[in-house]
Amino acid sequence: MLLKCTMVAVAAATALSSSASGAVITFTDQFLFNAYTTSYAHSTETFSAYSGPYSNPLLGTAGGVNWSATATSGLNVVSGQLSSGATGPMNIAFSGAAVYGVSGNFFATNGGGVVVPSLVLVSLSDGTSYLNLIETSTVFVGFVSSGAAISAIEISAQALPGSPSSPYPTVDNLGFAYVPAPGALALLGLAGLAGSRRRR
Repeated sequence: MLLKCTMVAVAAATALSSSASGAVITFTDQFLFNAYTTSYAHSTETFSAYSGPYSNPLLGTAGGVNWSATATSGLNVVSGQLSSGATGPMNIAFSGAAVYGVSGNFFATNGGGVVVPSLVLVSLSDGTSYLNLIETSTVFVGFVSSGAAISAIEISAQALPGSPSSPYPTVDNLGFAYVPAPGALALLGLAGLAGSRRRR
């Protein structure tokens, strides 16, 4: 537990030192991401309500965040995992609430939805990016902006040298840390007033 607390303190210090420039912080530990974003509302899109091939765009809502996914070759959802319909990047744009943190399991699959080891690149609308060799569907990556809201991400995958596979960029458990839209905040305030009146 002491180690986790120390890690949170280090993450917070790093975030504070970069907040003046409006930087984006990248997290590869879900505990630290969650600890750093406790002041935001949270929601997660698991894609469990979708199945099969889809044409562009695929639209959805998670909490106060509306998302719109597109890919040149269309989209496919297999076992709760959203991927492009073929090789090439997949874009997911956000609207509604202001998104300051986005996270998920970013990896690559083949046409049958089987995970294939690949170089996976996740890029944010401000140019921040994360590139890594990802071999499983459980690798967590999160981003938190201390400046402007994050409006979109792009996920792409590249086959390893000598690999016969053609990887499709894939995401699962797409999470959002956000500030609810003003209308939603007003509704929450009214609900709080109604609740306090009932208790009296």
